[in-house]
Amino acid sequence: MFRRFILLALLLTVFLPARPASAQKAEFSVRELESIERYELPAVDMQRIRLDDERRAASGRVPHYAAPLETRVTPWDDHGNWTLLAGGVARWQLRLASPGALSLSLALSRYRMPAGGSLLLFSADGRHRAGPFSERDNEDHGQLWTPPIATDELVLEILLPVDQLDDLELELARAYHGYAGFGETGAKSGDCHRDVACVESWVDQARSVALVSVGGVRYCTGFLVNNTSLDGTPYFITASHCGITEHNAPSVVVFWNHERGGCGEQAPAKGESQFQTGAILRASHPSSDTVLLELDDRPDAAFGVYYAGWDRSLVDPARTIVIHHPNTDVKRISFDFDRAMTTSHLGHEPNAGGDHIRIGEWDLGSTEGGSSGAPLFNRDKRVVGQLHGGWAACGDAQPDWFGRFSSAWTGRGRAGFRLSDWLDPLDTGAVTLDGIDGVEVGDGQ
Repeated sequence: MFRRFILLALLLTVFLPARPASAQKAEFSVRELESIERYELPAVDMQRIRLDDERRAASGRVPHYAAPLETRVTPWDDHGNWTLLAGGVARWQLRLASPGALSLSLALSRYRMPAGGSLLLFSADGRHRAGPFSERDNEDHGQLWTPPIATDELVLEILLPVDQLDDLELELARAYHGYAGFGETGAKSGDCHRDVACVESWVDQARSVALVSVGGVRYCTGFLVNNTSLDGTPYFITASHCGITEHNAPSVVVFWNHERGGCGEQAPAKGESQFQTGAILRASHPSSDTVLLELDDRPDAAFGVYYAGWDRSLVDPARTIVIHHPNTDVKRISFDFDRAMTTSHLGHEPNAGGDHIRIGEWDLGSTEGGSSGAPLFNRDKRVVGQLHGGWAACGDAQPDWFGRFSSAWTGRGRAGFRLSDWLDPLDTGAVTLDGIDGVEVGDGQ
């Protein structure tokens, strides 16, 4: 009550005409922007960041695209502007600035939006936006992680009924200053890669693959996977070395359809706006570099996703393809027309008990940083592993290693380490499972 009393005393000093939230546009005149408080985030030490990136690259670790900036902002402290709109709607706005950033994203350590309320994020120039986030984004873990938005000045706007003010919980713990990948112009990946839009025969499998942000700083590739109940549970696999743990799984942001609209087209389609946030760690099998997540929500039906099928047999695939996001770039596809080999990680000799699949070299395309976690499909279009790493690159015909799906299936024989508990909940003993279109299971909303 105290919060509402104090806030109403401030709000009643200003009364502005309301704009319906559904019709809200992220467009402001210079004068309107100047009326919103501007909060500049701490400076970024780019020299230290570059040195850290060099160390990560030298040790084969997942690349970073952003630097965390610690801060603490809530609508109830001295930051931002509250105004009262017509119809009993309260509005809070704040401009966050990090000069020189290619993108900005946020980690809200507390997020609980009352019914009828919303949070909208948009670039100061109005070109890019995320949201509105609403009560449908409330989760048990109480966090909200936003996608990178291509700007160095981000506007936050909350709209909610005045009588719901006491129920709003929102605290910004960190902002992320993007310096690579997201928001970067020009070529992001090597020139040998082939767009998935140019290979129609793999269009369904491509719809299972997504770009992933982890902890606001790292990026990888991952994929949606089917289970024997065919119920559309949003199980999602990526690489363990992408650094997802039980504690930071809520930070996962998944981007669907970040790809060309057609073969030869230059502009990506949909990828900026078709995203979802948050996940729960279900299983991790470090030796095969496999992590299984359950996303907080099913992907929206409008995203047109596909749940990939799988093959947990011990047969070495005769031909393989990988679908991936190199260096946060649009979705690509690579082919190897030779038989793969079961080995240990980074091993070059056959090993029947190995937990990896070795690809000697790619015949078309390649992989690179950011491709980690990408699915390896056999010629039956079923997943047999996910990318752990290797030395392949455009212009460098070197091997890649994928964690074997079959190895992660049984894990260490204990729940939490194996895929079988989650992907075969009916205990059918299935060795293979075909994929399924997301429209066949609904959107779960």
